[in-house]
Amino acid sequence: MNFSLGEAGRRKLPAPPLIGVLAMQGAFAEHMDALARSGAKTRLVRRSDDLVGLDGLVLPGGESTTMLMLLERMGLLDAVKQAISTGLPTLATCAGMIVLAREVTDGMNGQHGLGLLDVSVQRNGYGRQVDSFEADLHIKGLGPKSFPGVFIRAPFVHSSGETEVIATHEGTAVAVKQGNILALCFHPELSDDLRLHREFIRMAAAT
Repeated sequence: MNFSLGEAGRRKLPAPPLIGVLAMQGAFAEHMDALARSGAKTRLVRRSDDLVGLDGLVLPGGESTTMLMLLERMGLLDAVKQAISTGLPTLATCAGMIVLAREVTDGMNGQHGLGLLDVSVQRNGYGRQVDSFEADLHIKGLGPKSFPGVFIRAPFVHSSGETEVIATHEGTAVAVKQGNILALCFHPELSDDLRLHREFIRMAAAT
């Protein structure tokens, strides 16, 4: 008996997108794991060459001042800024949001971020490590089920400018979208809910 898959059956499935995770400092390993479990290929980003061929980039949580200093020291600051400003889909969480922000209200003297995200933020705006908390968030586009937002030394968004606010906590923006940038005050990689990573992978695959 002859058997044929036909044209549709022979068509190759699209390759999973390649997502780079900035690995200067912070919670990059957790993002790598969440992305891999969500179906993406991953790459650690430590040099400008690591940005070549990426479909998306994650700027993880950590310490924003240290992250910016390391980016500059490793010659990555301009390369990352160029990649994001020209449309590379980017997921920025906690300190990553601060790195992208146009204004950091309590930044250290001489601290300059990438200025690519139209938000004004305050570092550790929800308190120090001991003030960490988890909140049920309703995020636009993720359906009716709430998302477990893990807030650890999280930035506080004072203004969100020309961004789309997709989640709030007690009336304040905690998740925004601007073009191909998805920025969060909280840590989705520290929860067991993969919906935001899967949504970002879809963003990267569609670009």
